[in-house]
Amino acid sequence: MSAAVSHNATPPKLGVIGGSGVYDIPGLANVRWQKVETPWGDPSDELMFGELDGQEIVFLPRHGRGHKLSPTDLNFRANIDALKRVGVTEIVSVSAVGSLKAELPPGHFVLIDQFIDRTFAREKSFFGTGLVAHVSMAHPVCGRLGDRLEESCKALKLPYTRGGIYMVMEGPQFSSKAESELYRSWGCSVIGMTNMPEAKLAREAELCYATVAMVTDYDCWHPDHDAVTVDAVIKVLLANADNARALVKAVAPKLTSRTHVCEKGCHNSLEAALITAPQARDPKMAAKLECVAGRVLKKV
Repeated sequence: MSAAVSHNATPPKLGVIGGSGVYDIPGLANVRWQKVETPWGDPSDELMFGELDGQEIVFLPRHGRGHKLSPTDLNFRANIDALKRVGVTEIVSVSAVGSLKAELPPGHFVLIDQFIDRTFAREKSFFGTGLVAHVSMAHPVCGRLGDRLEESCKALKLPYTRGGIYMVMEGPQFSSKAESELYRSWGCSVIGMTNMPEAKLAREAELCYATVAMVTDYDCWHPDHDAVTVDAVIKVLLANADNARALVKAVAPKLTSRTHVCEKGCHNSLEAALITAPQARDPKMAAKLECVAGRVLKKV
């Protein structure tokens, strides 16, 4: 499949990354699964295409159908490349997390605006030796997508908080109590294992990106953490999945009605990021980056 063209010429298309429960949306039509090849290897699974009220949405099971992949084993580069390759321009990432704050109880949604990345065993950039780039991550999510998600949460009367720090740990083990207390002292709101380097790679690929963090339980700092039962967690997971489906359905038409490139700069994040001189760029590396960075590479 050929690489996607410039955002200026591409209609907006929503991509959703998350668990399988997010995809079973009432009214989703013309559903099909399609394998997408990338120069970075295989994504987590085939992509699922569907139409919601006439608008195409693309879904990616982050861990693969049946949850076959651990967070460390996810091919984040292939996942983001595959979504851009099929024309996705805006990504909503839906993630289960633990809460680090008493005021963010199970069942609460947090519209993340910051991350702390403590992962260490993952490929974190499309760029590297032969073609170097540095993108800004000062504001790692798209405020425009955040606005639309907040509007939809309000309309659906979902329990939510706008803004919060997502602490991303390597896993697959959960944190110790000492670690949990440390992250709380840093002001982190929630903890999970999946949104880094996902957010960084989306920025490098010039895609709008936003995270909806769905609280399943309190992290181990909470005195009642050990008293949480499996039944209680499953009940929250099912309720979160229902609310996530409703949120995606509500927000989709708001995100796909964009008529110009994102005013927050997401679609032009590579404009001043490439630092390797044109004559010094590795042609093989440039070829791998055709989909991700072709817009700026073709300018030279």
